[in-house]
This record gives sequence, C-alpha cells and structure tokens, in this order.
Amino acid sequence: MKNEQFNKPDLKDARKRSKIESIVSEFHYNNLISNIGENKKYIIQTHGCQANEADTEKIKGLLESQGFTPALDETEADLIIINTCAIRANAENKVFGEIGRFKRLKMKKPDLVIAIGGCMPQEEVVVEKLLKTYRQVDIIFGTHNLHKLLDYLAIVMIEKRRVVEVLSFEGDLVENVPTVRDNRYKAWVNIMYGCDEFCTYCIVPYTRGKERSRKPEHILEEIQSLVNDGYQEITLLGQNVNSYGLDFTSRAYRFSDLLKDVSALNIPRIRFTTSHPKDFSLALIEALAKGKNLMPFIHLPVQSGSNRILKMMNRKYTKESYIELINTIRNLIPGVSITTDIIVGFPSETEAEFQETMDLVRTCQFEGAYTFVFSKRTGTPAALMEDLTPTEEKKDRLYRLNDLINEGFLRGNERFLDTNVKVLVEGPSKSNKDFLCGYTEHNKLVNFRGNPENIGTIIDLHITEAKTWSLKGEVLHE
Repeated sequence: MKNEQFNKPDLKDARKRSKIESIVSEFHYNNLISNIGENKKYIIQTHGCQANEADTEKIKGLLESQGFTPALDETEADLIIINTCAIRANAENKVFGEIGRFKRLKMKKPDLVIAIGGCMPQEEVVVEKLLKTYRQVDIIFGTHNLHKLLDYLAIVMIEKRRVVEVLSFEGDLVENVPTVRDNRYKAWVNIMYGCDEFCTYCIVPYTRGKERSRKPEHILEEIQSLVNDGYQEITLLGQNVNSYGLDFTSRAYRFSDLLKDVSALNIPRIRFTTSHPKDFSLALIEALAKGKNLMPFIHLPVQSGSNRILKMMNRKYTKESYIELINTIRNLIPGVSITTDIIVGFPSETEAEFQETMDLVRTCQFEGAYTFVFSKRTGTPAALMEDLTPTEEKKDRLYRLNDLINEGFLRGNERFLDTNVKVLVEGPSKSNKDFLCGYTEHNKLVNFRGNPENIGTIIDLHITEAKTWSLKGEVLHE
C-alpha cells in the first residue's frame, strides 16, 4: 500500500463514560462504492459470542448489498474478514495464527484483501502487533464503526491505501444496517450495546464501549419484520440485557417493559442473553412468569461462590444474594432451566474458596455452565493482581468443576424423560444424518427421526432417552 490511514484505539479514552443518551442515525451508502464487490467473493471467520455472530450477519449484509458473494473456501476468496473475540488469550492466539496462515494466500494473490474487525482491534497492544508483525492485513476496524466497512474497502481496493480505523468513543447508534441472517427460523436482535459493569477480569467494557440502548420502537419494528418473514424464535442480545433502558433520559422504560411489549407480538419464542445478577429485578422475573412466549430458560453468570473473590471481581453481589435470586426465580417460574458462567483460578483464589464455588453449584442446581480458567487481559485491573496459583492446579479445579457441572447437565435432561415437549426443528442432527434435531422451550437439544418438511416448525415430541448433552425423542404427530 502506498499510503495508510490511521486512527488507533486508546485505552484511557475507552474507559470514559458519558451520561448522555445515544444519538440514533440511519445507515446510508456512499455513492462512490456502488457495486464495489461485483464479481468478487468473500469469506468471514467469526470468533466469540453471540454479539459477534450478530455483527457478522451485518457484515454479510453490507458486502452482499454491493455485489460480493460467499466463497466456497479461502483459496477462491477476494476478501477475507476475521471478526475477532478478545475475551480470552487463547482466542486471540488462534486469530494471530490464522492471520499468519493467510500470508501465504496473500503472496499468491496480491490483490486479496484481508480485514481484521471485532473486539481485538479495540486493544492498543493488538493494533500495535498487527502493524508491526502482520503487514498482510489491509483493514483494521473495531466494534463501533462496522457500518463503515464498505468505505474502508473502497479506500483499499480503489485508492490502494491501508486503513486502520478503530474508535475509542462509541459514536451514534446506527439503525437499518443491511443484514444477512444465518438462520431462517431463529434470529438475533440487538437491544443494546456495550457494558458499564467493569468486572476486573473483563475487557468487554473497553472493546464494546458504554451501554447504549436501542429505542424500543426500533427493536419492536425489527422483530415485527422477522414475524412477517416467518421467524419462530428471536434472542434479545446485550452484554447485560437487564440494564436495558438505564441510559434513557427521555423516558422511563426498562427491560421488563420491553419484554412485555415483545411478548405481545406474534412470535412463538423469545429468549435473551446475557443477564447480570445485580440487575435481575422482581419486575423482570414477574414479566418472565407472565409471558407465554418467553422461554423458561435463563443464563445467569455467577463467576464464583466466594464473596471475597466476587468482591475482587467487582461483581456487586454476594453468593447469598445470588442464591436468594435463584430461589425467587424458581418460585415464580416453576420448572425454569438455569445455566451459568464460572471462572476458576482467579488471582489468589484458594482451594477453600474454590470449594465454596462447588457448594454454590450444588445449591443452585444449574443445568449447565460455561467454565473457564482465569485469563489475564492486558489493561484490566485483574491483570495486575498477584497470581501465584500454579497452572496445573487451576486446570485440576476446572476438571473437578466440570465433573460436577456435567452431573447438572444430565440431571437437567433426565427430568424430561418420558414427557412431551415442544421442539423447534432446526435441521439434520450433527451426530446422525438420519436424524433431525431441535431445541425445547428449556433449551434442551433433542435428536429424533422425523420428516424434513418439519424443519422450521415447532412440533410435539415424546422424550424416550436422556443423555448428558442431549435428549432423544419420537414425533407425536406428523
């Protein structure tokens, strides 16, 4: 590239939080980039959470609106985009490995455009490493300016300039960015962006910015459009959906209000992720209990069962208040399935404190969990904490925790044995091509023999077998 356009991230700026309500703007195309992707093919790698998956659907929408078509593999691609995750070190290492691998493709095909987006570029150290070591990367963009990707492609493809454009301030909420959804029957719907919790181990408040809630009318309009297109299930997305609306200055409208309005729409299934225990209000629980199309499944990260560790994590609740919340949820929503997130090996965690986590798992009777060994993230407070626990000991704790969690997985499935359930049929089973699969209202995977014509519909099944990771069922009615 002859010239380069630079705007690098700044961690100090990324920490800042304004108290003003976000401005909403409409997406619009730059006339100079019309059909820039004609006769060109793209491929996207997506790493990380549901938010990244939703962002990838917008990236696809942008590209295909200008003529790009999906490539069958990397060798025929004219554009490769990696949508990255920064939550753990091993996720970043995997991305750097992929970028290194693409260097050989670039040498064989000099006009190949390589773009790196998502959470990793929001970190100063990552951008510096990309600039110093990975010259084959043409575009580096972050989470706040995804909607400008076509502009960056024009600069690279037409002006032959490298682009590094990563914003440390969030900017406006941009509505109506074109979207190509990966699933014909289930859809992600962002209700907010960013996070203001600043858990000491987490990089997300820096990579995703402050909490910004979409206007309820825009959310409801998007969902109604999905209803019109025949979608059966939507999942409301946010880093902390329970804090939805707290940034509104012009109205008093919270997540419980949104759930009531969404549940009034003609959509069979509504889910949401992710929740923070400190914001899980009684009004929210009552809304869930009353909403017939609000699924009886809640993912509620606890992270640790030790009050000292929870305080060091800046989680803003105690194990006692968490257990009380779980009991309230179970009392008001009988039969609800609850899963969680847990980190082991947080700096200075003792064996006794780990056992407190194990005790909490037994008390709460989780039906599944995402479990992790603590991963140091540069720029977060936990990265500076003294950590003397050997890696092998951390891994041993993880193995013991997973054994206990797996008991909960199995127990949660066994309670549906010899019962009838409703399943949204998604397609062929990954474990057996002769079977179909789908998920129950409680988010349990079911494999069964059925008619492919039922894909995309909700059908009744009788559960005949319960395994740790899935159920087996028989169709009640064709």
